[in-house]
Amino acid sequence: MSVNTLKIDGQDIAVEEGATILQAAREAKIPIPTLCYLEGVSPAAACRMCLVEVKGSPKLLPACHTAALEGMEVSTNTPKLQSFRRMNMELLFAEGNHVCAVCVANGNCELQDLAIRVGMDHSRFAYRFPDRKVDMSHPQFGIDHNRCILCTRCVRVCDEIEGAHVWDVAQRGEHCFIVSGMNQPWGKVDACTSCGKCVDACPTGAIFRKGSTIGEKERDREKLSFLVTAREKQQWTR
Repeated sequence: MSVNTLKIDGQDIAVEEGATILQAAREAKIPIPTLCYLEGVSPAAACRMCLVEVKGSPKLLPACHTAALEGMEVSTNTPKLQSFRRMNMELLFAEGNHVCAVCVANGNCELQDLAIRVGMDHSRFAYRFPDRKVDMSHPQFGIDHNRCILCTRCVRVCDEIEGAHVWDVAQRGEHCFIVSGMNQPWGKVDACTSCGKCVDACPTGAIFRKGSTIGEKERDREKLSFLVTAREKQQWTR
């Protein structure tokens, strides 16, 4: 097994060749904030919260998608990164309709938790208040696009773990939104198996179980971890 050695925040770390900076940092218990990253599915580098500084690189690099190479010197929590992450979080809140007080994930929301972690208590940017829809056509679940941050966790979990590929991203730029089927109401998409993996994967209250009220959304991430491990090791129970 080939091993690469590098420095993260001045700490010497040895990781298996092919590991990312994020994986190396987590093995060393060095925290790097993430939103779109989810263990067991391919990285998307969509949220840009895990950007780090690498000595010799003129730009910030996503830790979830950048290989940990021999001799790298990585900084994860410089003033520049702290400022960037706080600004990024402000933009996420400003571009959507995130009203925590009436959200099913209030108190159990990764977006909310990370906002506190990076020190965001307000947004310097004007709120856009976009006109986004709520789809309650599915018999068990609902999706509120007002709370979606386009992390694409639902897309990747449905495609790579469940194999149904119900979800995708439509449009471009500021007009992007998560779409079910061929832009059909979720309840009319025959490919959906009603497994609920997208609910467990969603970091906010965007995808939820019907009947959930404020602060009641719960997730079972252990189920996703079990399925990934079982698939990789071909260990299935009947």
